[in-house]
Amino acid sequence: MSETKMPAAEVSSYELAFHVLPTVAEGEVTAVFQKLKDLITKHGGTITIEEAPIRFDLAYEIVKHLEGRNRKFSSAYFGWVRFEIDPSEIEAITEAVEGTKELLRHLLIKLTRVEEAHPVFFHEALEALSEKIQTIDVDAVEEKDVIEEITEPVELEEIVAKDGEESVDKV
Repeated sequence: MSETKMPAAEVSSYELAFHVLPTVAEGEVTAVFQKLKDLITKHGGTITIEEAPIRFDLAYEIVKHLEGRNRKFSSAYFGWVRFEIDPSEIEAITEAVEGTKELLRHLLIKLTRVEEAHPVFFHEALEALSEKIQTIDVDAVEEKDVIEEITEPVELEEIVAKDGEESVDKV
């Protein structure tokens, strides 16, 4: 008998980013996150890295049709999970995620090698940014501290090249 080698199954890296509805109880958010991870592993995926959902304010309101009416949300729990899986399983995962009623929205993308090598930890970046932001009490700052006065007029000179000669024009 001849030995035949079967080709290895193609495996690609993906990221599932999602917003969990703010109406979900805080204690239940981890259960929703685990449900998404279980869905991936059930279809043969391997979780490589993740960031658990944490509540934060959205940049803009998102409208979602729930319980027969449009509802507006200005905050959500945001998290993501990266995983490796056979691309043939992505359609089944997408359908299951779209059927998850606790999600406000989601995004499933295939990662490039560069993206795969450099994950962005959203919650860490948001925390670092908030530490750098300073609030200024406008009433406590005097106008002279904010507006700089120009004491001498400034003359601008423009060098214009003309037929190989430099000339100076005052503006």
